[in-house]
Amino acid sequence: MTNITLAPVQPDQPSHLMATYGRQAISFVRGRGAYLYTADGTEYLDALTGIAVCGLGHAHPVIAEAIAEQAATLIHTSNLFEIPWQTAAAQKLAEVSGMEEIFFSNSGAESNEGAIKIARKFGAKQGISNPKILVAEQSFHGRTLATLSATGNKKVQEGFAPLVEGFIRVPFGDVEAIQEAAIHHPDIVAILIEPIQGEGGVNTAPQGFSYLEDVRALCNQHNWLMMLDEIQTGNGRTGKYFAYQHTNIVPDVMTTAKGLGNGFPIGAVMTQGKAVGLLGAGSHGSTYGGTVLGSRVVYTVIDTLQKENAVENAATVGTYIVEQLKAELAEHNVQVRGFGMMIGIQLPKDCSELVAIARDEYQLIVNVTAGSVVRLLPPLNMTQDQADELLKRLVPAIKNFLKA
Repeated sequence: MTNITLAPVQPDQPSHLMATYGRQAISFVRGRGAYLYTADGTEYLDALTGIAVCGLGHAHPVIAEAIAEQAATLIHTSNLFEIPWQTAAAQKLAEVSGMEEIFFSNSGAESNEGAIKIARKFGAKQGISNPKILVAEQSFHGRTLATLSATGNKKVQEGFAPLVEGFIRVPFGDVEAIQEAAIHHPDIVAILIEPIQGEGGVNTAPQGFSYLEDVRALCNQHNWLMMLDEIQTGNGRTGKYFAYQHTNIVPDVMTTAKGLGNGFPIGAVMTQGKAVGLLGAGSHGSTYGGTVLGSRVVYTVIDTLQKENAVENAATVGTYIVEQLKAELAEHNVQVRGFGMMIGIQLPKDCSELVAIARDEYQLIVNVTAGSVVRLLPPLNMTQDQADELLKRLVPAIKNFLKA
């Protein structure tokens, strides 16, 4: 095996990368479980996991072994041929999701593109020439042209006009606004929402997950497709395999990615009920969607999550973290919300600088979204001791920041 060691990047070294990211002044060379390590060996507790991606933590031995073995056997053949690992992965995903049909993509945005196409095909079959999709304010569905058009964030849309038409926006969690939209827009064919808005600030609907039950009832009443974006909330993140499973309903279309591959880039769009069969041969495709390697990773991730009871652990330890944060920060005008290992801490002022403070002073990796929300997305298999370590680092970081 050829070992290649990269020389450290020098501050004055020119970069050929597009400046699309506001990168932090740090890089990691190794990971293990809930921890990341810099080249000098400094250890950081990772409460972000690649933004809800590495649900089983970094360098999980079972996942690493599956990737290495498959990469040395067969990586890609094309969807022109039968792919046994893809069939097996789809079966696994169908079992945990409650869905019937699965299309593997490369990312969450591509999965949502697939959902949008399904909704339009559904409308076309009903003779609706200009179908509309209801979406929520403060939502995030991706950065492709169609998905950023669906996104309820003007900042990510700025400079990309004209946007894709066909989206009607309503406040998140507002059932009356959906009913009002139905009156004025007879060409609505679907609603696309996140069970919890991740990028929007870990926002939960005022009525909790019962909001999804209300949406399901309205979709049944108006013959709309109920489409859930579970890119971030899926794969055990909220303490259920998918967030909709906190209720008794099932969506018609569901998308996922992030934790589906534990760091390997892969996503999926899934259908059941009246959405089954809307996409047929030639109507959708992807060169890299569901490769042999990617499919084996999906199968192995799901199998490992099940065998290690990681989803149940996320529910238990996540609840503990939320309860401790509420108790520790009760006197600081802070709101803590979320489910499982998807936790938002709403501070009374903008706190973007907390990312650097937590990283540099407490060796803790966190994220701030929506300006004033500290977002925690730890690994699902985080132990009780690691949760206590997280609290030991995070609580004083927040308290000291609020005192300043």
